Amino acid sequence: MRTRTRSRCCSGSTSATTGCEACCGTTGPSCSASTHERSPGVNAGTIRLASAQGRWVLAAMILGSGMAFLDGSIVGLALPAMNADLDAGAAGVQWIVNAYTLTLAALILVGGSLGDRLGRRRVFVIGVVWFAAASVLCAAAPTIEVLVAARGLQGVGAALLTPGSLAIISASFAPEDRGPAIGFWSGLSGVTTAIGPLVGGWLVDTTGWRGIFWINLPLAALVVWIAIRHVPETSGDQDRIDYAGAGLTAAGLAALTYGLVEKSWLWGGAGLVLMVVFVVHQRLTPHALVPLALFADRIFTAANICTFAIYGALAASGFLLVQQLQYVSGFSPLVAGLASVPMTIIMLLFSARAGALGTRIGPRWPMTFGPLIAAVGLLLMLRIGEDASFWLDVLPASVVFGIGITTLVAPLTTAVLAAAPMQQTGIASGINNAVARTASLLAVAAIPPIAGITGRDFDDPDVFGPGFDTGIVICAGMLVVAAACAVGLIRGSTVSPAALRSE
Repeated sequence: MRTRTRSRCCSGSTSATTGCEACCGTTGPSCSASTHERSPGVNAGTIRLASAQGRWVLAAMILGSGMAFLDGSIVGLALPAMNADLDAGAAGVQWIVNAYTLTLAALILVGGSLGDRLGRRRVFVIGVVWFAAASVLCAAAPTIEVLVAARGLQGVGAALLTPGSLAIISASFAPEDRGPAIGFWSGLSGVTTAIGPLVGGWLVDTTGWRGIFWINLPLAALVVWIAIRHVPETSGDQDRIDYAGAGLTAAGLAALTYGLVEKSWLWGGAGLVLMVVFVVHQRLTPHALVPLALFADRIFTAANICTFAIYGALAASGFLLVQQLQYVSGFSPLVAGLASVPMTIIMLLFSARAGALGTRIGPRWPMTFGPLIAAVGLLLMLRIGEDASFWLDVLPASVVFGIGITTLVAPLTTAVLAAAPMQQTGIASGINNAVARTASLLAVAAIPPIAGITGRDFDDPDVFGPGFDTGIVICAGMLVVAAACAVGLIRGSTVSPAALRSE
């Protein structure tokens, strides 16, 4: 491992071209100030996808982010087993999901900023180690309170490692290989999400729910070894981090979530007040986590409203479905996990085509019809009851829902990036990610109590079944709202060349 002298020549700042040659032996666009730090092997910003180091870098990022994706997709399957073992009750089950999503949503922008300032590989590795340590606490949790606290710590680790994976890929690979590298990352990360329900269901059936956390340890050890040995260190130009904004976000979301889960107007009101204070703080601070000027663009605002409604519906319906399949329909965790596989397969096969369609005709119509198709898929889930057939009731609903989600996701991302100035596409993507996580958090907190799924007897089929129907209808309504927002506020038939380059 060699230490390289930083130079800002290629970013147009303080030194001549010879400074780049002295520091990394190259000039031009493949050299940037953000890559001139401790780099094992080939210089960051010049790694080729076909090289051995390129494959190692991709492997570390896919396995690292995949570990977080895998955990998120299999915990839902284990909720009934966790409830039976720890006597969690409806609120406890919600907090198993929400504690993780809360810290992830509140800190994901901070995680990206820390990587830019302290080194992306360093923060990524810290996040992986943190996530693994929290997984040990989850696996050994003797009570629901300890499990919820450990899940919150897991979310902190995920907030550190998740934003770093794409940033490391973008900074490490040569410009001509970045697009294909991101494509490989997206596709193979999707594979981990697809196998998550199968692995999770099998683990719950054979080893119990604690096994879904123990599996993170060998994965984390492998990721850390690859990252330290093969991934170059890179950093950005982040000078200061808005810790006050991060604290306000975390406190506001925590209070608001607690108020929704426990049906407390006092806590909910306090959360809303803190979120208003956060918005005011973002307007006044020069180092805002969320540059509010981005929301002056109507399409950016509309796309994020759609994101909130869509991802809220996606999270709440998924939370309800895996429990309906086990509590009411009597399926095993493994079979319940199969319900999400068709949607993932459809996304893997057709997301690129949906993205190309959105680029050609613009995001408005895919973002209008996609949510409507997904809403039909949710309404088909109302057929899933005590005597449900996986092939006749579950599978058709899952396929229709998957078609709708696949139709809208890529055009939605394109709309967000196209609406932002080229130099702010990174923060625009981060904001959209945070909006999606926040929507998931609040929807899982609010919809079950509204639907009547509360108390210690919520796992009674006579209680959960009617609540499931009400909750699914609410989620379908949220998708209809997203479609109305898209058709009413998003204009334009194509995506500009500048927007395409920014991706």
